[in-house]
Amino acid sequence: MTEYDKLVRDRIPEIIRENDETPVTHLAEGTAYRERLREKLCEEAAEFRESADPEELADVLEVVAAIRDAEGFDPDELEQLREAKADERGRFEDGVVLERVE
Repeated sequence: MTEYDKLVRDRIPEIIRENDETPVTHLAEGTAYRERLREKLCEEAAEFRESADPEELADVLEVVAAIRDAEGFDPDELEQLREAKADERGRFEDGVVLERVE
């Protein structure tokens, strides 16, 4: 038996059953679900940081989309906010590293 206590993709229990194992699950809802999504975002971002694997980055994007939906954020509005911040503060294209402010 292996303990996980983490949010997983919807089909994971089905895949576990196909491997002749028995998943024990429950559904997170409301605030608990949104908190689990935030935890999952950190988990997936850390996995991408370690591996640089595009599949891990795809997982990050999937979690971001789930957070957007769970929080009721409008995709177009988020894109406008992203663009506005990029216009005001720039993007992350040049690789600028702030060492200190004197």
